[in-house]
Amino acid sequence: MARFAEPLDALIEQLSRLPGIGRKSAQRLSFHILRTSDQDALALANAIRDVKAQLHLCSVCHNITDVDPCQFCVAPNRTRSIICVVEEPSNIAAVEKARSFDGGYHVLHGSLSPLNGIGPEQLRIRSLLERVRTEAPEEVILATNPTVEGEATATYLAQQLRGTGVRITRIATGVPAGADIEYADEVTMSRAMEGRREL
Repeated sequence: MARFAEPLDALIEQLSRLPGIGRKSAQRLSFHILRTSDQDALALANAIRDVKAQLHLCSVCHNITDVDPCQFCVAPNRTRSIICVVEEPSNIAAVEKARSFDGGYHVLHGSLSPLNGIGPEQLRIRSLLERVRTEAPEEVILATNPTVEGEATATYLAQQLRGTGVRITRIATGVPAGADIEYADEVTMSRAMEGRREL
């Protein structure tokens, strides 16, 4: 038997399927939606419907977009000589936040994870190799996450890109700004030491 009226229980169930949202958070969100005006609730429903109906993947870089090609692929002020490879579309926002990169992107939509059934065929690797062959960029930056899966993906991509003539680089990782090094794990400290630079 449902704890709440059926429509409310159904909303709680759907919201609890979102990443990072447990049953209690879903319940709190559901009651918030119930208390909002009809206009605000309808605006939320329309925004959800529109994001599913109007967004798709860029045919060039596979970023999420409402126009094709996406804003990064057509921007005249961005260089075509560098491609930054990221795991997810959300990673682009992190790179853009630094305001120091003006090249193009390529979104893999995941990382290699054989235990979860994700191999090269499930990622946008083939189209990356095709882009490198046709666009002939000078550099490909592998900006996958510093996780086991991200490192495996970067290693695999580097192997696939060798022999293409493109410069292959990996983003530096290490101790984040503002962190105390006594709390850094051995992998983080090792990467920090490997990525050191001259001052």
